Amino acid sequence: MLFSDILGLNHIKKHLTTSANNGRIPHAQLFVGPEGSGTLPMAIAYAQYILCKNTLGENTGENEVCNLKFNNFSHPDLHFAFPVTTTDKVKKHPVSSYFLEEWRQLLKEQPYGNLFDWYRLLGVDNKQGQIGVDEALDIVKALSLKSYEGGYKVMLIWMAEKMNTQAANKLLKLIEEPPNNTVFILIAEEEEQIINTIRSRCQILHFPPLAEDDIKSGIIKQFNLDDATATKIAHQADGNYNKACDLVYHDSEDDQFEQWFIFWIRAAFKAKGNKGAIHDLIGWSEDIAKTGRETQKQFLNFCLDFFRQAMLLNYGAEELVYFETKSKNFDIAKFAPFIHNNNIMDISNELNDAIYHIERNGNSKIILTDLSIKLTRLLHAKQD
Repeated sequence: MLFSDILGLNHIKKHLTTSANNGRIPHAQLFVGPEGSGTLPMAIAYAQYILCKNTLGENTGENEVCNLKFNNFSHPDLHFAFPVTTTDKVKKHPVSSYFLEEWRQLLKEQPYGNLFDWYRLLGVDNKQGQIGVDEALDIVKALSLKSYEGGYKVMLIWMAEKMNTQAANKLLKLIEEPPNNTVFILIAEEEEQIINTIRSRCQILHFPPLAEDDIKSGIIKQFNLDDATATKIAHQADGNYNKACDLVYHDSEDDQFEQWFIFWIRAAFKAKGNKGAIHDLIGWSEDIAKTGRETQKQFLNFCLDFFRQAMLLNYGAEELVYFETKSKNFDIAKFAPFIHNNNIMDISNELNDAIYHIERNGNSKIILTDLSIKLTRLLHAKQD
């Protein structure tokens, strides 16, 4: 993985390569950034820079044999851990080592991919994965051995916030006092979900969303788009290169999410003073409850973004609005006046609460029905 293939983030590239050149390599680092910001490709490029003893700020040079091993992400001293769950292939005690073939496929095809893409590749988008205690035992075992090539060993833990408490406690001592020449790189989107005792032992590096110009140049290079189309997609991607790729492929879940959202809003408006409309809300809740939990969380995050965009439009910040609805019968400009200072915080809190309970395996149908009834009341709140 070349640093030059990673979009933008030149200040982070310089920081990582300079510290490695000077021999200042922290034993535990936490890369925190939103989806599609490049935390995973950056971590792999940094691991390659350390393991192959590269210099001059790029993963090229004299150690060609070592660099070639990273073409297939198969360097023997690079270890991976990531959220997994039971599948048709692995019926019990799932750990990352059973899914390395699928993992390398994701890294090759979607290095900026998210958790939803990973579960879909595994064929388990109706389940939630985790990094469990079996995984922690595997990590301890792998790092207790000497490195194959006599240098560093790197343990890369993707979506570290999915580590359960037992696994985190198991790894705590190892992260605090790892064996010689062992480097932990943890990658997370939500830093606060990682237990404090692990966070406090890591050097934290925050990744910003990608600049529009970086996304634009990336999709022009990857997909050979014309300038106007690339500019429009880069704006809609809102700093997320994974979303930009989905928009190019027309593979975004957003089209389905938009249909669900519009039906929900219209049913909520009709429900005031109309008892019959409550059946529409219950039916809507049942339909979405049939999907996987990751899909439900993705949809509720989509709703959060939609409400925020509507509020920005309501208060005249058109230059910050990047949403473009596909439905011809729904105009976000007409919807925007209903989202304002008197209800946006309550709507946001209710959506975040619903995401929280779905993550913890609450009954989706009850959670979504409750959310829809609350939304009916909040949408009719008057603006000051």
